[in-house]
Formats: sequence, C-alpha cells, structure tokens
Amino acid sequence: MNDRSSAPLVQSQRATKWAWTVATFFGAGLGKPGPGTWGSVAAVLLWAAFAFGLHPAASTLLLALIAGIALSVAAGIPAATIVARESGRKDPGFVVVDEVAGQWIALLGSPADWRHALIALILFRLFDITKPFPVRHLERLPEGSGIVFDDVAAGLYALGVASLLRLWI
Repeated sequence: MNDRSSAPLVQSQRATKWAWTVATFFGAGLGKPGPGTWGSVAAVLLWAAFAFGLHPAASTLLLALIAGIALSVAAGIPAATIVARESGRKDPGFVVVDEVAGQWIALLGSPADWRHALIALILFRLFDITKPFPVRHLERLPEGSGIVFDDVAAGLYALGVASLLRLWI
C-alpha cells in the first residue's frame, strides 16, 4: 500500500538532518500541492540551469546526468529509509529524491531545450502516477528501495517513450 499522503510533515526530535535534506531534495518535497511534481520540476530546473547556464557538450551533459542519477539513487535509498522510519510512514509523499532520480532518467539523451524537457517531465509524471506493470510491484521492495526503484522504473518508461518521440519531433 502506498502512503503518499499530504498529511502534515512531522519530524521527530532525533530527525536525521542529512536524510531529510536529501529525501525532500532540499525542501522541494515540502511544496503543496503535489510534492512529487515539485520534486520533478526541481530536477528539471537543475538540469536546465546546468544545460543552459554552462552550455556543456552533449556528452558532458549526459555524464553529469548519469552522475546525478547515481548519486540520487545511492543517497536516496538510505535517506528515504531513514525518513520513512522517522516519519512513521511507509512511503511519505514529501520524500521526492525518488522523483528526482526518475526525472533525470527521463531526461537522458534529451536535447537541451525546453520542449524536450517538458515532454520528459510530462511523460515521467504520467508513468509515476499511473505506475504501469511492473512499476507498482517495485513498491513492495523493502523500505527506501521500494520508495526509489518504482520511480527509477517510471523514469525508464518515460525515457523509452521520449526516445521514440525524438525520432519524429
């Protein structure tokens, strides 16, 4: 059962600050309504700031995105586990580091323009919300793994469809 409720955030006195910072992606997950969408938008904006601000070569943008994905998954799983335990929720809605990882996966190979970024954002949110087979089954993985890997899978679906769309647009 998915517990992505938008009930008020409650942190215990012994809250692990680094985990809450990572899990909420520096507070993006505290946005209302739809914290998952806020997390995805934050990921796209960070990608855009790098792509449009530094104008890296396509290969550099790809490598930076891969590094960001690896870091968000590697730090996100333990952070999501800690925050889920401390909040007393199985899959807290304010944990959005999973959306960040999935959104960055959806952006892999995208040209650095707003049209492709918007397509990746819409597709990722669509697959994250609908959770087609086998995405929903990944939520059954234990703790932070279940929180993160369903969004990784949704990002892979979005990447696949976005890559096909790039053949025609």
